[in-house]
Amino acid sequence: MYRYETLDRYLNDVSLNTSTPGGGSVSALVGVLSTSMVSMSANFTLGKRKFKDVEPQIREILEKCRNDREELLRLMEEDIEAYKGVDRAYALSKSNEEEKKQRTSAIQSALENATDVPLRIARCSLGLLEYTNGLVKIANPNLVTDVGVAGLLANAALKGAMLNVEINLNCIQSKEVVNTVKEEIEKTLVRAEKLIYDIMKKVKDIMHK
Repeated sequence: MYRYETLDRYLNDVSLNTSTPGGGSVSALVGVLSTSMVSMSANFTLGKRKFKDVEPQIREILEKCRNDREELLRLMEEDIEAYKGVDRAYALSKSNEEEKKQRTSAIQSALENATDVPLRIARCSLGLLEYTNGLVKIANPNLVTDVGVAGLLANAALKGAMLNVEINLNCIQSKEVVNTVKEEIEKTLVRAEKLIYDIMKKVKDIMHK
């Protein structure tokens, strides 16, 4: 598992001419970095007398961050395995009609799985944006730019994951799956745009007080 390897190894493997790790995995890692920035900002707020009134909210955000960090680390690995499944499906034999049918079925199943993983990365990233937006005004203002970085990273993770969702939809035959996912994509992107706008506006307002 890459989480227990050096960062250098992961970055090197990403840079190679291999299909994994790819954009979905990298998007998840960007989300992990976002949770770390949120936690840093929250921990610099926790335990300070000046921020005693918001301590319950800070503790709640820290707990969500811990959970999301673990989830995104899992998804970073899951995305790699999901895309390996797509590669294996495309490599199946198609020398006769029966094999062609089995191969098509395997490809569709693998593509749906490879779509589900980045979709979960995007959902997790949207949640990150939600509580980062809540953190801006209650965090230690000395850390406001770090909260801003957390928001930008969460937004990048979400959009990167969504690109991977969309490209897979082009090859999925089930109209029901495609339509359902497209509807979620649209709603998620609209909500994310509002959240990152709100986060950055609050960050700039605090910076220029």
